[in-house]
Amino acid sequence: MKFRPLHDRVVVQRIEAEEKTKGGIIIPDTAKEKPQEGKIVAVGPGVRDSNGTVNPLDLKVGDRILFGKWSGSEIKLDGVDYLVMKETDVIGVVNAS
Repeated sequence: MKFRPLHDRVVVQRIEAEEKTKGGIIIPDTAKEKPQEGKIVAVGPGVRDSNGTVNPLDLKVGDRILFGKWSGSEIKLDGVDYLVMKETDVIGVVNAS
């Protein structure tokens, strides 16, 4: 990725929601909510404490996360939409198992 976030920020790509319900009803684009789940594509080096030591983030590239509805700032790089948010805006990591 050409973009490197600073400090305790992460770059997230939203994971698109299903277009159909479990019952087979197709949901039009105008009725869809933006998904609150995404995949981390870049992480900053960490936050600096009062002693000057950099504390690395708990998140890493490839983590699948959940975040708040209004979290982050939307950016567009090379035609792709991303969110940039602080690590504290992330609610949790979704385990693959």
